[in-house]
Parts: sequence; structure tokens; C-alpha cells
Amino acid sequence: MVNADYVGREFHGTPPYVVSAAKISEFADAVAADSPIHRDAAAARARGYADVVAPPTFAVVIAQRAEAEYIEDPGAAIDFSRVVHANETFTPARPLVAGDEISTVTRVVSIATRASITMVTTRVDLTDAAGVAVGSVESTLAVRGEDA
Repeated sequence: MVNADYVGREFHGTPPYVVSAAKISEFADAVAADSPIHRDAAAARARGYADVVAPPTFAVVIAQRAEAEYIEDPGAAIDFSRVVHANETFTPARPLVAGDEISTVTRVVSIATRASITMVTTRVDLTDAAGVAVGSVESTLAVRGEDA
């Protein structure tokens, strides 16, 4: 059973993630984002960006890495083999670009159990190297109980 005492806890221990042009290109391929600003630095600069621009959902790469700190905490009591992804919401403050160094804070927003399913909602806030908000990702996981 998921430990509901974790609501309100924050996790800060994930090392910063450096966004690279190669990772942006791979992600753009995976989600079929075909704008040249995802692969061509000159095209991105022509539109006013410092380098290639990540698709908005690229933030999930960084957020899931940060959420792992909570999910893998033995005290959280989350059996990842029983997890189904339920929802994901992106709130960008600005686009992610190659060269960004992104730090994260993961917060456990809510934990609610109904029948044998526990819904766990987290919010990951992303900031750049200057400490300026880049955006956030809110995620809800459904954790099936042992009798589900």
C-alpha cells in the first residue's frame, strides 16, 4: 500500500539535467515533431532562440527522472510493477533549448485510495541554472493494490 504520509514531501536530490541537441532531435523523432527548430540551430536562431528548441512534451524526460527519486524511495511503498500512468499535464513557462541546465523539485501533491487503486499525483517544477522557472509537469499514477 502506498504510504499516504508522503503527501506534501519534496524531493530535491536529482542532479541537474543538461538538455542536448541530440536528445531534442531523438525526442522530436519519437513524437513526429517535424519543425526545423527541433533539429537545425540556424532555423531556431532565425526565430530568436539560442539553439534548437525541444518539443513542449520533452519536459517529461526531465520530470520522470526527477519523479524516480520519490518512486524509488522504499518508504513511499510504491511497487512500480503495479503502476499504470493515468495523466500528465505540462505547464511551460518558456521553451527548453539545447544547453539548458535544468534543476527539479518533485512534490507529492496527493495520494488517494479508492477500492484497490491508489492515485498518486506529483508535480515537478523545472528551473534553469539562473533559478528561473522553465515550467512544471504534473503527473498522476494509478497504483494497483495486490488484490486488483
